[in-house]
Amino acid sequence: MTEVMETLPTSVQSLIQEVEGKLGSRTKLARMFANCFSNTLTTTLKPQPDGAIFVITGDIPAMWLRDSAAQVRPYLILANEDAEMARLIEGVVKRQIQHILQDPYANAFNEHANGKGHQDDLTEMTPWLWERKYEIDSLCYPIQLAYLLWKTTGTTSHFDEAFREACFSILQVWRTEQNHDQQSSYRFQRMDCPQSDTLLNEGKGTPSAVTGMTWSGFRPSDDACDYGYLIPSNMFAIVVLDYMTEIAIEVLGNQELAKQAAALRQEIQLGVEQYATVEHEQFGKIFAYETDGLGGYNLMDDANVPSLLSLPYLGCCKLDDPIYLNTRRFVLSEDNPYYFVGTAAQGIGSPHTPENYIWHISLAMQALTSQDEAEVERLLNVLESTDAGTDFLHEGFHKDDPSEYTREWFSWANALFSELILTYCGFKVPSSMNARSI
Repeated sequence: MTEVMETLPTSVQSLIQEVEGKLGSRTKLARMFANCFSNTLTTTLKPQPDGAIFVITGDIPAMWLRDSAAQVRPYLILANEDAEMARLIEGVVKRQIQHILQDPYANAFNEHANGKGHQDDLTEMTPWLWERKYEIDSLCYPIQLAYLLWKTTGTTSHFDEAFREACFSILQVWRTEQNHDQQSSYRFQRMDCPQSDTLLNEGKGTPSAVTGMTWSGFRPSDDACDYGYLIPSNMFAIVVLDYMTEIAIEVLGNQELAKQAAALRQEIQLGVEQYATVEHEQFGKIFAYETDGLGGYNLMDDANVPSLLSLPYLGCCKLDDPIYLNTRRFVLSEDNPYYFVGTAAQGIGSPHTPENYIWHISLAMQALTSQDEAEVERLLNVLESTDAGTDFLHEGFHKDDPSEYTREWFSWANALFSELILTYCGFKVPSSMNARSI
């Protein structure tokens, strides 16, 4: 790590040393932070000739719109004082916007038009696309990152004509998908795969009613939705539409964009208010994970963000919101089918990984959204003891044996852990949870 440290920007080195000082005797936690915080910088960034930056997710050589935003967000803490760091984040935003304009329905992209990835999927693939699973959050994260960069540094150069076009493209997709069954041409099928990797009904997905919310084919785990209205992603979209409206008014001076974004935000909000909650016999009124608007509800939570657990982190509600607190008790219990309790840890996993595998992302998110200092300390201890001796975090690990894990190189998990440690040490990491006070 010493050699790596010497190649890092001075601002990054200084922050790592400052965190080490604050963690004191917790030397392993400090070492994990140093490794995880520098991981995205040292292993995943690929600068392009036009100033854009392509970001691989880790052990998969493709750029996910969601992951790439989450991977660089911890560096926002340095962007106001370090112009190079600000340019790096702006380069990521630039590449994300380019990809949205290539295809707003795609979730993951190639560095070049090389035809890598899932080219045999039955959907409108191009050589630029690694995968074309439509996920609402893929369009939310780039707008969130662009907004936070503006609020953190004051820079507006990334709000150019391409950004404006991407905003209108996002609005068009979200409006179309408010009535997916009747208005959308999006289809997705993958042959010879688990059911979670493809959409039923000849690639159209299960039936859904018009609710005001916007439809999503897949979850942020890249697993197919059981029901098309993914509640945490719709709630994240509401937050992002607020950002888009503010950018349109304050920076772009585009009243039409502001008008359309605000109107769509209101429609999705009304849909959430009408369809997103259920009365649980044990936990009271809680948010469902998915619904179809036809009476079907999926009560669960997944480790991937947006999740129900992450709602305050995404700026969707306050930490002390009563419905959120009820929901939190539900998702952190074995009533959630993906909450696993073992001898090494207990926490939320995902149908994306084997049964009984807990995700480091969910443990970090549980700590970031906790108001209980004892809970945070316990979760830090769990994160520290479940790295399988690697000093990095992973995707999922077995609840009884952390040496059994998926994805040794998973930059998103390392980045979210870095955010947690920075927050724990008293640094204010820009996020939707505190965007208004940046």
